[in-house]
Amino acid sequence: MVDRSNKPSAIPVSPSVPTPRVEFTHDSERITATLTTGESVEILLYGATVISWKTKGRDNLFLSDKSRLDGSKAVRGGIPLVFPLFGPPPASGPLASLSQHGFARNARWEFLNKSTSESDRAPESPADNSVTLDFGLSAANLSAETRKAWPYDFGIIYRVTLSREELETTILIRNDGERSFDFQVLLHTYFAVDDISRATVSGLDGARYLDKVDSAKEKSESQAQVSIEGEVDRIYKSVDTDKPVTLVDGGRPRLEISRDSLGDLVVWNPGPDKAAGMSDFGPADGWKRMLCIEPGAVASLQKLDPGDTFEGSQIIKAL
Repeated sequence: MVDRSNKPSAIPVSPSVPTPRVEFTHDSERITATLTTGESVEILLYGATVISWKTKGRDNLFLSDKSRLDGSKAVRGGIPLVFPLFGPPPASGPLASLSQHGFARNARWEFLNKSTSESDRAPESPADNSVTLDFGLSAANLSAETRKAWPYDFGIIYRVTLSREELETTILIRNDGERSFDFQVLLHTYFAVDDISRATVSGLDGARYLDKVDSAKEKSESQAQVSIEGEVDRIYKSVDTDKPVTLVDGGRPRLEISRDSLGDLVVWNPGPDKAAGMSDFGPADGWKRMLCIEPGAVASLQKLDPGDTFEGSQIIKAL
């Protein structure tokens, strides 16, 4: 045998890098994505509703323990999608035949795609890992009754991206028909808090809002830290999207909400009396442990012409 002193060394084999895990559960009606570092998000195909987002072992979202997750009723908690109507229907016009908050949160969405992004860092430092899940809804997914109530052709892609510290939810609405249509859209986000009496929202000072608890009077926010006392139902209009809004819980900043093209913000807590009248709200004192901060375009109707697309998003960062 010839001794080859300069023979090449063996090619090293790269160690396998763990990747995010995506699982279908509950007869393929739910999808759970989990990062290698433990953060997770869970989404129902019913309404494409995010019902859980966990970081550091804690769920950042509130979900009523009486909420139905079987597709029989819109979910009370998580992040329901509101489209094409916010609130009760008007007395007349193209939106008049729809039910409250429209049909997106009550429709069964299609799961379209998943994609992952792995960090170039070492496997033990996967800070940049993320997973994206895409869901779709179109006129073809709707019941004949809903199509009759809102006879427009459209396509929606809802994109949920989970990274180590953030959850990003993006909605893209396309007009696939030959007629323009008006719509409203909202990401009805229920956040979990330890104690609503010690929770505040910063970043709203100076904004104009409609106080729906006080006869929808228009007011100006004077508090740098908006506290929650009793029932609160406000639509903050045209809030600067260059400035994040922060949820402070127990004196400590917990979550930071950034927005793109969703200039309005709804702040809502039912308080004890209204919560008691909701059959799907629980536990009885659950209102003490939740606060809705809901980015949207709802203060006025948005017009979408044929072939055009509206895109809006929120990025929630755990602090």
